[in-house]
Amino acid sequence: MIPTTNALLICVLFLCGLEETVLSQHGHCTGKQCFALFQESKDFPGAQKKCKEFGQLFEFSLEHLVKIFKSLPSGLSGSYWLDLHGTGSTTGLQNCSSISASTERNFTVLSEPCSENLSGFLCQYTIPGTTCSGLQAGGGVQVKYFSHMSFEVKDSETFPEGTTAVAEEPGAKYPHSKHLCYSKQWVPAPWICEVMRGGCEHNCNSTTNTCLCPTGQTLRPNKISCTEDPCAECAQGCQQEGCKCWEGYRLAQDGRSCVDVNECEEENPCTGERTQCENTKGGFECRCKEDFVEEDGVCVDVSICDNCEHMLCDKVNGVYGCVCRKGYKVSARDPTKCERNCTERDCPAKCIQNSDIVQKDLLQCFCPDGYILDVTNTTTICTDINECEIEKPCDHKCENLHGGFTCLCDKGFKLHKGYKCVSTDEEDEEEEEGSGSTPPHPTLAGAHPAAVPSYVKTGSVLGITLFLVLCMALLFFLLQNVVKRCGKFQLHSFKHPNIDIFYLQQVTTETYKRLSFDKPFKNDPQIL
Repeated sequence: MIPTTNALLICVLFLCGLEETVLSQHGHCTGKQCFALFQESKDFPGAQKKCKEFGQLFEFSLEHLVKIFKSLPSGLSGSYWLDLHGTGSTTGLQNCSSISASTERNFTVLSEPCSENLSGFLCQYTIPGTTCSGLQAGGGVQVKYFSHMSFEVKDSETFPEGTTAVAEEPGAKYPHSKHLCYSKQWVPAPWICEVMRGGCEHNCNSTTNTCLCPTGQTLRPNKISCTEDPCAECAQGCQQEGCKCWEGYRLAQDGRSCVDVNECEEENPCTGERTQCENTKGGFECRCKEDFVEEDGVCVDVSICDNCEHMLCDKVNGVYGCVCRKGYKVSARDPTKCERNCTERDCPAKCIQNSDIVQKDLLQCFCPDGYILDVTNTTTICTDINECEIEKPCDHKCENLHGGFTCLCDKGFKLHKGYKCVSTDEEDEEEEEGSGSTPPHPTLAGAHPAAVPSYVKTGSVLGITLFLVLCMALLFFLLQNVVKRCGKFQLHSFKHPNIDIFYLQQVTTETYKRLSFDKPFKNDPQIL
């Protein structure tokens, strides 16, 4: 980097002055001498004054003149002021020296009125300080040299201070590097911002002496040039290959915008029981299904609690279920209903209260499953049915329970399907569900409904009783009617005056003998 004091000195003495002039695009430098052509219409005094700002009007030299015009674009022509004799004075002169250049690069020295405005003028100046030799750049990199006035310097082996060297790779759009000749050395850009903007393509930060780029552009690796920012139009982020998206998003077809990824449709990451996937912006959430709530990271069903008959609900082993008040249990047929829980052999029956009935009607009393309705001393009770005696439902052993029963197996057998006993190996004996004694997990009474014939069921008993009563009543009225009709029965078709009607009459043996002797039969022979 150029020391600040020296850089400012150069700037004050020369470089800053050059930047205030109209920069030439055509010229030639050799050693410390530079020659430039300015295409600015002026008269001779005006051209002379302009050149004196940094040097003097060009003194005619055919060698340098040819080199200057070699740098001109093809087809450029015109008349330009110069100092043919090197006097530098125009006092008393009516005509001044000029040179006319044709498109074929032919030169003609002319004398024109000093007050006439020509196409431009030629200047020359001497650069103070030391010079630099050519920039050493390897790898096939080409180097171009430019003077303070921005025209390219050719055919020179030495370059004055303030010359910039631009290294370019063949076919590259942007320069590889830029250097400034100062104190016999090539200083790489960016240098201090006070000298030609530090060599930056756009702006220079004087605090950090770094190059700045306009909005939407980014600094290239050469640290001086700017290029369109590949991330300027990226919706979310950028990487070396181009735009990128945040997690949960995917790059759209335009290569800039991002679209949300629906993880629920593509992979369904929610694998938990009773869970469902819900897509969100940039992600997803695993939520419990309808009627389930999350508790301790697990989805549990609470919908059953809204239908509990006793409005009581509790969670057992992670599952919610209805609970009944004391004296009741959950029905095996409907988990939301409660039924009476009888824990003894005999329990009072549940009867419907009816003020019109003095005594409890059997039709209005009910018992839990596994019990049968009975009346003892005008008290309606529910008596447990001993399924083990009635049906013999088990292969080996049956244990009656209140409201049900459980099956047990002998040693060497295990329970199958709740009632059948199958043989097992000795090593499995400890796993048997029945072993001749009370099983570790006896079958609940509700697991085996009361094994009672259908005609013994409470409803059937009541129906049969009612049916018999009706039949007996009907038979009674029928017999009564038959008796009444028989009492009035008369054989009208047999009545005739000549026909005797005989009636049966109960008589004793003595009476029968007497009648038999007193009244002879018609068919008996007459005794003469």
